[in-house]
Amino acid sequence: MNLSPDLIDATVRCRRDLHRYPELSWTEYRTTAKVAATLDALGYQLHFGEDYLDLPSVMGRNIDVAVEKQRAAEQGADFAWLERMGDYSGLAATMSMARPGPVIALRFDIDALPVTESRFSAHVPYCGGFASEIEGKMHACGHDGHTAIGLSVARWVAENRERLTGEIRMIFQPGEEGCCGGKAVAKGPIITGVDYFLAMHLGINVPSGAVVVNPTGFLATTKFDMTFSGHPAHAGIEPNAGANALACASTAISQMLAIPSHRDGMTRINIGSLVSEGGRNVIPASAHLCGETRGETQALDAYMMEAVRRISQAAGAMHGLKVELTVQGEAPDCANSPELVARLRQQAEQLPGINDIVEQRPFGASEDATWMVRAVQAQGGQGVYFIMGSDLPEGHHKSGFDIDEAVLGSAVALMAAMVESLVTHSSN
Repeated sequence: MNLSPDLIDATVRCRRDLHRYPELSWTEYRTTAKVAATLDALGYQLHFGEDYLDLPSVMGRNIDVAVEKQRAAEQGADFAWLERMGDYSGLAATMSMARPGPVIALRFDIDALPVTESRFSAHVPYCGGFASEIEGKMHACGHDGHTAIGLSVARWVAENRERLTGEIRMIFQPGEEGCCGGKAVAKGPIITGVDYFLAMHLGINVPSGAVVVNPTGFLATTKFDMTFSGHPAHAGIEPNAGANALACASTAISQMLAIPSHRDGMTRINIGSLVSEGGRNVIPASAHLCGETRGETQALDAYMMEAVRRISQAAGAMHGLKVELTVQGEAPDCANSPELVARLRQQAEQLPGINDIVEQRPFGASEDATWMVRAVQAQGGQGVYFIMGSDLPEGHHKSGFDIDEAVLGSAVALMAAMVESLVTHSSN
């Protein structure tokens, strides 16, 4: 699989443009407009909103659409595309090949993180002039690279349409961070009828030149918010008249962190933030916390969340106030399809720039593409999620994060090789 230097250069340029304008989950309107314009010019049929998403399955979306679209327009998004996409960011694009064949779906996540990018001189995006221009937001996980890879694969498919078979579906998914978008894609119409599904991630502590063809240990997870609503009172004159929301939240946290480990496997819980406003002499009337559970399996994660729900209600009863629990994101565990793993290994072995094929490696985190892998497998298809190694100056979700742009071409080549292999295999 030989790619033209122009395609590789275009991948890097696209990644750098996206890196300058990071967008958080469900606000990726500029990114969506840029992707849509490119795919439309290549001849793809575009699908927005409910044409590719199951809207009732959308999670963790609390945004001002008008404000975010105006911001995207000011950052260079074409207003015509902002209008056409409707209220929801992200999109899917389909193209039928010259002859009948399998349906292949490729997924690329597009969102960024609430991280302030490093301004140290050694940080390549900063010294190279393409660091984030948005304070407090950053592509700190490589999704800018994923999006650029997806667009270059889409370009390769369009250029080779006459000799390929079947149908290609390109999915540019919003809301991966927090696992709030994948379920809506998996339950939407775009996954129906898919024979082969592929997704990937850059980095994950795997060095450049290596590919993990069968990551294991995808953790099931639930992301949740708790809102505590009490009653204010003067802390000295009549503390008995108040219902202390902060005290209730503290009780809930201490008990959640003490949930017993499960005999059947690993479980985790983390409370990432707790916010309450008020003076030192005021009984706080409200508090809000954000947390997550994880487990080796969905059953283990469900065990954790059952305990979380029980504790939240018990804490509210103890302190005499209302506690509301809201699920903001979810992802299941999954296992890659062995036949597709074998084909991925075979293709990776033939590509220059890849010098180490890693059979298995624990993923060690959660990823909502697992919804799509499982959905495709449930309807008789095959799915695989792999890791394309990249040297990282600093770890994921940190201000000094950056990817090795030299691996972008290898990722495009491997995805394209898989598409070519699958349609050739299926037509024999």
